[in-house]
Amino acid sequence: MGGASTGVMGSVTTQGGQVDAERACPVSPVVDLVFSRWTTPILWTLNEFGRQRFVELQRNVGTITPKVLTQRLRQMERDGLVVRTYHPEVPPRVEYEISALGRSLAPIFAHLADWSVENLPKVEEARREFDAADDRTSLPR
Repeated sequence: MGGASTGVMGSVTTQGGQVDAERACPVSPVVDLVFSRWTTPILWTLNEFGRQRFVELQRNVGTITPKVLTQRLRQMERDGLVVRTYHPEVPPRVEYEISALGRSLAPIFAHLADWSVENLPKVEEARREFDAADDRTSLPR
């Protein structure tokens, strides 16, 4: 009915056989929103260190350029993850802080941090084993 059928894990296939990607993996929009190259370190930094000025935030995040930091902060403000406060002083002062919506991601980051402590060594070991096997199979016989 309605030209769609539900498949594995709630994915939806249209009559034309196309899979609706967002419905096939409902976390994809969240991953796109939160786990881009710079969004995660910015949110982590704001959550850990609190309200910060631009230069302070740039220094705490690391190797991010001012242009990229500006772009990411604007997008995160638009998404409701960051609050920008302008203080009309001389010179003007702008501060950034994580919003309540952004802070609601803290448990996810905590779980990921726990997962990484427990599992990243296993990932590294799997990579070493794979690379060693790959090196052996690529040798002339």
